[in-house]
Amino acid sequence: MHGSNQSGVSDFLLLGISESPEEQQIMFWMFLSMYLVTVMGNLLIILAISFDSHLHTPMYLFLANLSFTDLFFVTNTIPKTLVNLQSQDKAISYTGCLTQLYFLVCLVTLDNLILATMAYDRYVAICRPLRYITAMSPGLCILLLTLCWALSVLYGLFLTLLMTKVTFCGPQRIHYIFCEMYVLLRLACSNTQMIHTVQITTGCFIFFTPLGVMVMSYVWIVRAILRIPSASSKYKAFSTCGSHLAVVSLFYGTLSMVYLQPLKTHSMKDSVATVMYAVVTPMMNPFIYSLRNKDMHGALGRLLLGKAFQRLIGRKLRH
Repeated sequence: MHGSNQSGVSDFLLLGISESPEEQQIMFWMFLSMYLVTVMGNLLIILAISFDSHLHTPMYLFLANLSFTDLFFVTNTIPKTLVNLQSQDKAISYTGCLTQLYFLVCLVTLDNLILATMAYDRYVAICRPLRYITAMSPGLCILLLTLCWALSVLYGLFLTLLMTKVTFCGPQRIHYIFCEMYVLLRLACSNTQMIHTVQITTGCFIFFTPLGVMVMSYVWIVRAILRIPSASSKYKAFSTCGSHLAVVSLFYGTLSMVYLQPLKTHSMKDSVATVMYAVVTPMMNPFIYSLRNKDMHGALGRLLLGKAFQRLIGRKLRH
């Protein structure tokens, strides 16, 4: 590695969580298993929603987009991590690092915005049920998703372009599993105070505005549910929100562990928290949404049984 400015940096070293060969071998199999489970789980969710006409509703349209985002998110980071864990060469180019950073920011932002649209969808379904079909029309759903994607792409581009102004010098050793903005700012030898301030300001707006939408949606949802006289109806209404609340709690809980701290501090806890939001959360989301959802149970069953039936018919025809 060489160079004294951003244009002269040739590469960074992604050292991961541990430099011990024994621990790296354990982590390789752990990350590989989690990656395969994440890919399989999110693919099944997307396929079930795509092929089952019963799930062609706004809630499941948003869920399919959330699964696609999680699938893309882990594919942006974990394959490179697996290669590094098995290789002596742990370098990632300057361009590769910024590309990874761009998709990281873009996809985390998209996750956040989609979770907010899902909260709004639940609010309309429970608090305005008679207006749901018109209020959540296909045109509005497409518009909301388009806005989510556009804002995420632009925000990722904005922060990545800011990072191109940062000067790096000395050893570029990253003790994380991927290129992350806080880590890169810690490695900078130029003054990053302005960039850090801009990142915090825009980040608070991008993340806390959707969080405010979610909080307000659930305040109205809880008020509406408490007015329902039937205990079984109350439980049914709460159950439609339980999965979403669990995903939101996991997402914001792990994200706050990484970003709600001073820039200059770093500990093993940060690395573990990064793994939690970058690997564990995308892996858990399909299970959270499918385990408590009868419609999803049925769709997954029909999808898997349909494939099994097609294979059985194919064997019989061959014989």
